[in-house]
Amino acid sequence: MNKAVYPLIILLLCVCRLNTSACTTAVVSGKCTVDGRPLLFKQRDATDFNNRMQLFHDGKYVYMGLCDKKDPKGKEVWGGYNSTGFAIINSASYNLNSSDSSGVKDREGFIMKRALQVCATLKDFEILLDTLAKPMGCNTNFGVIDAHGGAAYYETGNNGYVKFDANDSVIAKRGYLIRTNFCFTGKSDLDKGLSRYYAEKEILLGGYARQILSPEFFLSDVSRSLFHGLTHVNLYNQMPENDITPFFVPFRDYILRYSTSSALVIQGVSQGESPSQSVCWTILGSPLTSVAIPLWIIPSGNLPLILEAETDGNAPLCKWALTLKESLFPIHSGEGPDYLDLGKLINKRKNGIMQRTLPIQDSILHRGIAMQERFRKNKSINPEEINAFYNWVNQYVTDFYTHSFSPYDKSPASPRPGTM
Repeated sequence: MNKAVYPLIILLLCVCRLNTSACTTAVVSGKCTVDGRPLLFKQRDATDFNNRMQLFHDGKYVYMGLCDKKDPKGKEVWGGYNSTGFAIINSASYNLNSSDSSGVKDREGFIMKRALQVCATLKDFEILLDTLAKPMGCNTNFGVIDAHGGAAYYETGNNGYVKFDANDSVIAKRGYLIRTNFCFTGKSDLDKGLSRYYAEKEILLGGYARQILSPEFFLSDVSRSLFHGLTHVNLYNQMPENDITPFFVPFRDYILRYSTSSALVIQGVSQGESPSQSVCWTILGSPLTSVAIPLWIIPSGNLPLILEAETDGNAPLCKWALTLKESLFPIHSGEGPDYLDLGKLINKRKNGIMQRTLPIQDSILHRGIAMQERFRKNKSINPEEINAFYNWVNQYVTDFYTHSFSPYDKSPASPRPGTM
């Protein structure tokens, strides 16, 4: 059996595993982005890895949202935007409601769906929160933008919320805010997600200084970051020679994690632009193995087929990405999911999975951004051009995943300890 090669720097792992319903998020006002348009970012961690995108016509407004396989009717939404340019994401918090004994919880997905159905502005969302029955079943950070320049977090517990406005220079000095799995209004001894918070804080500070805060920045520098916020280990600096010899590294509490199931970057519009020009950049499965695809709300109601659920409830892109992820985490017993075979992801021969998927994403981004620029110049989106783009994406991505990757030979799982 090949022996796993370990790096010199070993991360200290906790005995207990954190709740996997964790996310890394950001709310970015237009005053600090490269083009003056606000952004929402969500890197989602979940227990259901099978995510899909779905378009809905069951509310006041048409909207698209991220949904779980276990929720085939789309009763809950975990991030999305609607035809007015209103967009919402969330990250779970674990430090609110510490004295609440009602037992009402886990209503965030229902509330986000309702917000997308009926809200057009931040004010509409505040009215929704004000009028919901209490306790609301929330322990979360809701991130929201609208087509009027609004950008804010709402730290929301069972009985109320506190707004943090990204356009307020006192609250958000640089014009952006970050949340992982704690609220600043909650009990600090219950904070979770600190290492990811510190990592994102450092990455965004660098992006702000370089004036490059954009969808591309979040899809590459943030979503694919391998920098650890507490230890300052950067796995890109530990790149193995090849993908053949196992090179396992501890892999916990990075922005990317084993439990990461998807990512969204929603770009709003600048003043005077039509809300129809909002766009949602979507990664299904895992940013370790998947690619980002831009989505618009168009009258025909189409989305790329590879992002929608098939008869088995799985979106093809998500299924392909999860299959590849298995080769990165071949040890299934014990603490196996805490250890990444780094050489399979990135290596000096440049044939790691991420090194092969990112050029595909770059092609999609290049084509999608060029099309979006034409829409802005013409001051309207072109549904026919979008549908043609979706057809191209379906074929291009399908060909890549079905023809470029042969199944990796999975390393045998570590045997259960026995007697000597």
